[in-house]
Amino acid sequence: MIKKIFFTLLLLGFLSPFMLLAYYYFTYDYDVSSLVEYKPAQTSRIYDKNGEKIANIFNKQHRYYAPFEEIPPRIIEALVAIEDTTFFEHSGVNFDAIFRALIKDIKARKMVEGASTITQQLVKNRLLTREKKLSRKIKELIYSFKLENALTKEQILERYLNEIYFGHGYYGVKTAADGYFHKKLSDLTLKEMAILVGLPKAPSTYAPTKNYEISMGRANRVITRMHTLGWIDDTTFNKALQERPAVYDETLTQNKAPFIVDEVARRFKQMGIKDLKTGGYEIYTTIDLRLQQAGRESVRYAYDLALQRIEKYKIKEQEALQKAEVQGDTEFELQDINVSQLNGALVSLDSKTGDILALVGSVDYKKSSYNRATQGKRQPGSAFKPFIYQIAIDLGYSGATQLVDIAKTYEYEKDGQEMKWRPKNYEKNYKGLITLREALIHSRNLATINLVNDIGLNQLLKELKKFHIKNIPNDLSISLGTMSMSPLELAQYYTSFSNYGVQVVPHLITSIDKQDETIYEKQEVEYPITVPTQAFIMTTILRDVVKRGTGRRAGVKGIELAGKTGTTNNNIDAWFAGYSPTIETVVWFGNDDNTPMYHKETGGRVAGPAFANYFRNVLKLYPQIKRKFDVPEGIIEVNVNGRKEYFSDISKPPRSERINNPEEELVF
Repeated sequence: MIKKIFFTLLLLGFLSPFMLLAYYYFTYDYDVSSLVEYKPAQTSRIYDKNGEKIANIFNKQHRYYAPFEEIPPRIIEALVAIEDTTFFEHSGVNFDAIFRALIKDIKARKMVEGASTITQQLVKNRLLTREKKLSRKIKELIYSFKLENALTKEQILERYLNEIYFGHGYYGVKTAADGYFHKKLSDLTLKEMAILVGLPKAPSTYAPTKNYEISMGRANRVITRMHTLGWIDDTTFNKALQERPAVYDETLTQNKAPFIVDEVARRFKQMGIKDLKTGGYEIYTTIDLRLQQAGRESVRYAYDLALQRIEKYKIKEQEALQKAEVQGDTEFELQDINVSQLNGALVSLDSKTGDILALVGSVDYKKSSYNRATQGKRQPGSAFKPFIYQIAIDLGYSGATQLVDIAKTYEYEKDGQEMKWRPKNYEKNYKGLITLREALIHSRNLATINLVNDIGLNQLLKELKKFHIKNIPNDLSISLGTMSMSPLELAQYYTSFSNYGVQVVPHLITSIDKQDETIYEKQEVEYPITVPTQAFIMTTILRDVVKRGTGRRAGVKGIELAGKTGTTNNNIDAWFAGYSPTIETVVWFGNDDNTPMYHKETGGRVAGPAFANYFRNVLKLYPQIKRKFDVPEGIIEVNVNGRKEYFSDISKPPRSERINNPEEELVF
């Protein structure tokens, strides 16, 4: 009887684990579909035009995905050697290892050795919680069996190496290779591979960025295990032990140009793509990171200069106030100068392609991430005048054409009331007659308004449509640039001049790839505005703006630059829009709350230095850049009153009797 009871208990003891397994197997639903149809959240990457990474974009887990074919065999060998030597032989669970670990744990009276296979580790990380219960361990075994039946060994390894955490915020072996070593998987050394496969056991402890020596020790154990198994020879073994790889400790996002990242995100939203942070996109932009840095430094440079000037202004105003008080002048008032609202923006394009090379939305992204270069809408002021003058040149005017620069009162009706408008020049004087070239060089408001009258407002508005400018006012205030636009929009319109009469729509994203498939490529969009000769005539005038006009502070020695200043009423907005033979750049400064800057802060004074500083950096970075404007065929160069003037078969030279010795001075 006792013998029968003993054998019964022995049988029950033997069968109970299987009965328990059966109970859990049939009681719960073991869904492994998330690993079978494995689609983890993947990091998207943004690159500049030269392939340099701008940033990683991800939601919660930073992960690059590596298909099995991309994973070097040595990584597989190292992983299997240290984690699960019989991986290719068992069916998900290694019972021999479990019993060995159990005996060691019993002898030590504590957990000293685990026995989880690679499959079990994958299941534990993806499908189970961290709770330490017998039921969880049983579920882990069942999940592992099911997963082994659903996937090949290679598929399990692929999922493991993409799912597991490798420390420092890196999920997946490809992410860790890039983060720790700045390398592709195929470029890793054996020691670097050993460091990586040794991490999952204790990512925080073995992370080389935290505990380098401990990490090296763990890697050496991996290498020793491979040598013991006969998977590497003595030479490879000894060389790997001696190696001490360089390790990088960087932020996960590696965000080198936050304004670009934000703008890419906005473009994705406009495209209707909602999984930017999880879709694993590779986004190639037109940005040049070196020019982006130059743009950022240039905006800060001009901003700092402005603050220094304003401090001097304040001192002078205080001195003037004290003097006025002594003289009994009770009408003198200090100008309220609020520098806390002052900010700036810069956008730079490739004039030929419209590729955005640099995009700076504020003086300091950390203080303000609002992108004034793309989202801010401000009046361009006199920076708009070249569009009016280009129309005049296209109609046959030339730089030598005489314009009337006198004051005039304009009467009009607004909301049923008779109104009067008496515009003035910035210098508060009048020239009487002035050439078209000099009028634009010195930004004469009255000459411009009279030019609009001469062309005819209706005809001008009709001609302006070819520039695709939005929200143009239907009155004479158009002469002073009273519509609103962003710096990026103004940059697009200015390509009409910088690209010899062909306007190009700016691009930020060149292409977007997902899983080796290109899902977006930029489409060139351009609008013919005028012929090269007429655009070049405008360029020669804008070149003189920089040489001897309102844009002198924008000049840079060693390169031809053309451009136009813009300052709106009460000095609210300050612009400089200009270009070299290949690069166009627009700079804006102003107060964010639309209050006036100090009354001496003009486009030339505050925006011009940023433009100049940017192009000085361009010359340092790219000394081989084109430095002189090409002269199109059909341009006639004439010396008029001691200065060069440029004509064409549309903008014809003056009558011969007005030119001294025209045979000598006409250059074809």
